[in-house]
Amino acid sequence: MKFYHKILAAVAVLTLFNNLKSNAQGCVAIRGNGSFLTMEHPMLDTVLGSDKGWLFTSSYRYFKSFRHFRGREEQKERLVLGNEVINHQSTIDLSLTRNFNQFWSVTVGMPYLINTRSSLYEHGGKERHTSKSNGIGDMRIVANRWLFDSHKTHTGNIQVGLGVKLPTGDYNATSTFYNVTPAVRPVDQSIQLGDGGVGIIAEVNGFLGLGGSFSGYTNLYYMSNPRNMNGTRTYRETLRATLANEAITNVPDQYMARLGVNYALKGAFSAINVSAGARIEGIPVYDIFGKSDGFRRPGYVFSGEPALNYSFRKVNIFASVPIAIIRDRTQSVTDRENSKNTGTFVNGDAAFADYSINFGVSFKL
Repeated sequence: MKFYHKILAAVAVLTLFNNLKSNAQGCVAIRGNGSFLTMEHPMLDTVLGSDKGWLFTSSYRYFKSFRHFRGREEQKERLVLGNEVINHQSTIDLSLTRNFNQFWSVTVGMPYLINTRSSLYEHGGKERHTSKSNGIGDMRIVANRWLFDSHKTHTGNIQVGLGVKLPTGDYNATSTFYNVTPAVRPVDQSIQLGDGGVGIIAEVNGFLGLGGSFSGYTNLYYMSNPRNMNGTRTYRETLRATLANEAITNVPDQYMARLGVNYALKGAFSAINVSAGARIEGIPVYDIFGKSDGFRRPGYVFSGEPALNYSFRKVNIFASVPIAIIRDRTQSVTDRENSKNTGTFVNGDAAFADYSINFGVSFKL
């Protein structure tokens, strides 16, 4: 068993370390692409399921992004002047998992998004107006496999997954904008319902007993979007001529990593798990596959994440509140192009949230 422990610890630590060194992640937090459960041993049989059966999960995520950052520097004057962009984003995610045995499972998930974006600059700069979008997002299908037999391994395991993200969400959602005259046009990339790309999803989930009531967990997620641009117009070129290279929306990769520790309080028919960990998520500057032209807001959010899980019989209720510690809006490809063309350092800004609220429930059917 010590051999398994070493493998689990090395994978969790090294993979998170590699993600921390990556170029950058997202402006506002990662899109709603499904819930991420805390994987710990006390919940293995009641929630994840080690044998045949179905698991239904419904989760909700909300955040308000309004603090503007350029790099890691907050533009506090935006709040004083009242010209900050304010996004309210809610995601309701429904997923169904089929466990075939103690090794294999397949999950199908579909998010529903409700977004509003309040700004001045998109509406002529004099009056604040709100653009909106709501509807289904991008569907995902992921096949997962536990590396070790859960019937024999009770203190740690690793689950690997590979899947696809389908462009079922509208990536050209429109709303009314108020400039000289009202006009209907595409909403900002941050509140589009989809990205228009067929994504390749890779994920790793793991748990490890640390002795007594303590255990560790890790959730690692990367979605590669090979498509370059999706054809949706941003209208950014109307703000300044130098933004002509940002006229069309890019289809970016996304990633997330979580690592933390659980403490379990187990009763006869239920268990409460209190967790504390770290979370990093967002959008890289460059995609792994394909080009990275057009408009994107790369950057990352590094958060501390307290979480709570309560499981009883075939039900699990979970909640977490990632609280932002570091927010970084990094230079995009177009920023670097404009820096070279103008001879002046260019780094776009982005609005970030202070925290996000995540909660949901899973039922083993």
